[in-house]
Amino acid sequence: MSTDTPRLIVVPRAGRGLTYRQRLNRADVRYSPYLYVAPFFILFGLVGLFPLGYTFVVSLNNWDLLQGPGEWIGLKNFSDELVDPLFWNSLFNTFSIFLLSSVPQLIAALVIAAILDQNLRGKTFWRMSVLLPYVVTPVAVSLIFSNLFGEQYGLVNNMLQGIGLDPVLWKTDLLPSHLAIATMVNWRWTGYNALILLAAMQAVPRDIHESASLDGAGPLRRFFSITLPSIRPTFIFVIITATIGGLQIFTEPKLFNASSSIPGGPFRQYQTTVLYLWDMAFNRGDFGKAAAIAWILFLIIVGIGVINFFLSRRIASAETHVASARTRRRLAARRIAVKAPVAPNPEPLP
Repeated sequence: MSTDTPRLIVVPRAGRGLTYRQRLNRADVRYSPYLYVAPFFILFGLVGLFPLGYTFVVSLNNWDLLQGPGEWIGLKNFSDELVDPLFWNSLFNTFSIFLLSSVPQLIAALVIAAILDQNLRGKTFWRMSVLLPYVVTPVAVSLIFSNLFGEQYGLVNNMLQGIGLDPVLWKTDLLPSHLAIATMVNWRWTGYNALILLAAMQAVPRDIHESASLDGAGPLRRFFSITLPSIRPTFIFVIITATIGGLQIFTEPKLFNASSSIPGGPFRQYQTTVLYLWDMAFNRGDFGKAAAIAWILFLIIVGIGVINFFLSRRIASAETHVASARTRRRLAARRIAVKAPVAPNPEPLP
């Protein structure tokens, strides 16, 4: 009679018995992805997170441009700016120019992208031509449009007088100055956004359009039912980037009337928040309040971006529910049509 004695099985540790080359390959697979992405996070920390945190520290001090940091005053700079009428005036001007520029810009970019998505002759030429305004430097664009909208010798006023209309005070009145600056922004950024939307439209499978065309859907129906839902993520991205850029507008209002001693016009009628921040920092020398303005604007932009994100998700989910309900109704109608008995043909009379 033999008894089985239990055997002790020794499991070698991971990595034991491996050669140096094998351990090196294993370490390469495990740690090399972190090394590849590390430069981005290092640069982001140096030029993004560190300036953001340091700006908040500056906003908590009575910081002068020439004398440097002063006494610690806490959130006093924030409270002072929130009751300053010049800050609210700049915020109103920023949102006014943003709405006058972003909404027409996105609509025009969508239309231009839809036109360029067709089979046009010389489509490469047309695609490059809509990008040319973006290539021109903002300073040149501002100087050109400043002369176009000149109140005495501007081309726009000369054309208005040529058709019997009164000249417009583009650099003095509130709404005309906002329209002129919004025109500059639209001229420069519409083609850029159109190419981004065009790239998204090119990625939509053509088979879907062909199937919808065979089912009797026209060009407009295919655009609103197929193209727009398919490019929704890209369109949301364009909306968010246009929002961030529109709320940070600086060059166009700064150079629109270079002869004015006050940044943003003689009555600050088109002084945006970033331009007000620049005036506070470099003309008045108050870096503490300028940093507080920068942080308030940063929180506003983040809040609007979050609102855009959640609204876009809600709209997308609602459209998905509607589309799925339509699909279920169509499938049910097809099943009923297939299961319905077909009436036999009547036999001819003798």
